[in-house]
Amino acid sequence: MEPLHAPWRIEYILSPKPPPSDVSLFTRIAQSSDDLANHVVARERTCFVVLNTYPYNGGHLLAVPYKQVSELEDLTDGELSDLMKLTRRCVQVLKEVMRPDGFNVGLNLGKVAGAGIAEHLHMHVVPRWSGDTNFMPVLARTTVLPEALAELAARLRAVFSK
Repeated sequence: MEPLHAPWRIEYILSPKPPPSDVSLFTRIAQSSDDLANHVVARERTCFVVLNTYPYNGGHLLAVPYKQVSELEDLTDGELSDLMKLTRRCVQVLKEVMRPDGFNVGLNLGKVAGAGIAEHLHMHVVPRWSGDTNFMPVLARTTVLPEALAELAARLRAVFSK
């Protein structure tokens, strides 16, 4: 059996984890001015888009409201509309930049539903390609990303800014 090496993961494994807080990771990213380090690719009036640092697939985007809420009903109609419009824009940009064959788009509301950051709802936009589900994610629980996050973020940022 050949060993699989993913040396970029060690940075996450060894990095200090923030202490428990009432402020979500997304709120900290939203309040940060370092969009490059946080892989923020677009900012709008009530929401922003960040490239998932530990994605299911290359190009996995998260559309996130600035307001930290865990439930859809806690967003105003305007915020909800902005979130959906920004999600649609994510799909358009990914089509242009990555040319996927399809998408998974959705929310995981609550820990039991798979939300990794349950305290701050966010919309997943995951590009998919024919044949992208193989033994790697299914059996090895490993995703192969063909492009470095910083480089992909720069390409996405350029198209979002048009």
